[in-house]
Amino acid sequence: MIVICCCLRREFSFNKIIYFWKKETLNHQTIEAFLRNHGPIAIRIYNYSNIKKMTNFFKNKLGEGGYGGVYKGKLHDGCFMAVKVLKKSRGNGEEFINEVASISRTSYVNIVSLMGFCFEGSKRALIFEFMSNGSLEKFIYKESPLKVDRRLEWEALYRIALGIARGLEYLHRGCNTRILHFGIKPHNILLDEKFCPKIFDFGLSKICPRENSIISMLDARGTTGYIAPEVFCRNFGGVSHKSDVYSYKMMIFEMVGGRRNKDVKIDHTSEIFFPHWIYKCLEHDDLGLHGLMNEEDHESARKMIIVSLWCIQTDPSSRPSMSRVVNMLEGSLESLQVPPKPYLSSPSRSPEDYSTIMSSL
Repeated sequence: MIVICCCLRREFSFNKIIYFWKKETLNHQTIEAFLRNHGPIAIRIYNYSNIKKMTNFFKNKLGEGGYGGVYKGKLHDGCFMAVKVLKKSRGNGEEFINEVASISRTSYVNIVSLMGFCFEGSKRALIFEFMSNGSLEKFIYKESPLKVDRRLEWEALYRIALGIARGLEYLHRGCNTRILHFGIKPHNILLDEKFCPKIFDFGLSKICPRENSIISMLDARGTTGYIAPEVFCRNFGGVSHKSDVYSYKMMIFEMVGGRRNKDVKIDHTSEIFFPHWIYKCLEHDDLGLHGLMNEEDHESARKMIIVSLWCIQTDPSSRPSMSRVVNMLEGSLESLQVPPKPYLSSPSRSPEDYSTIMSSL
């Protein structure tokens, strides 16, 4: 019995090693095939020892996500950069492939630049341009754990909203192939020293031909609160570039309101309550927002809100394209009409409920 158990244990261990070896080999083959099919790529490939030296052995951490960590690094010429180290990857390196494939195809002022990558066994990293002001979330939430000296003024918020819209317009129409991001949220918008916004993190992105309006997708992707209805339930319509439009809308609502879409400190808050409240404000011609210093601020805030209400439409075909969003933001306020309420709405509330919310914003 002892001999049989030892043999079985030995065979199991050997099979386990073979399984993981095959799995890792498959990952290598998948990524190497991608590099062959998409080459030559005009970005540098680094080995992992370079990554460790560049980041001073990962001493300065800039952020953390489900994918891994982002670290501050420096090149030999003294230029700073951000190094995103992936601790795990979906499928056969799907997220890694998505990022390299998507960003290597882009070159635009509102898209973060990919400077290089590392693919060495199971160690994978992406090297980006360094964005000195970090992510947008630090500057829009009143109770952000990432403390900053000030919240952005309305003029800056408007410029950021317009810059993000232009970046998405470029991804949807400006590239040879259409890129759907599926991860638009404040955490994935980086700001440079002049607060120019740049779209970041293409791990969930999907590349499709420009003429394709509807794409096939087996799994829902994105962050709860920003996902378009059709992404998790096909009864609402097909998944397309209009799904990014919906996510853009939710992010703009958070920029306007200064709080997260789902604020745990406000009872009965739901994903669709914030738009419901905004409609009430527009009906009474009182936005109730802090920091509106002059008529230009009021106009910028109202314009952002009306555009966002168009983007929230439940039917994807009723949402504007990002090109249309850019035109609406750049156009006059008088030319904008308040859209109809989407049929998904939260339960009605008493005036006391609304006054409580207003005082918290």
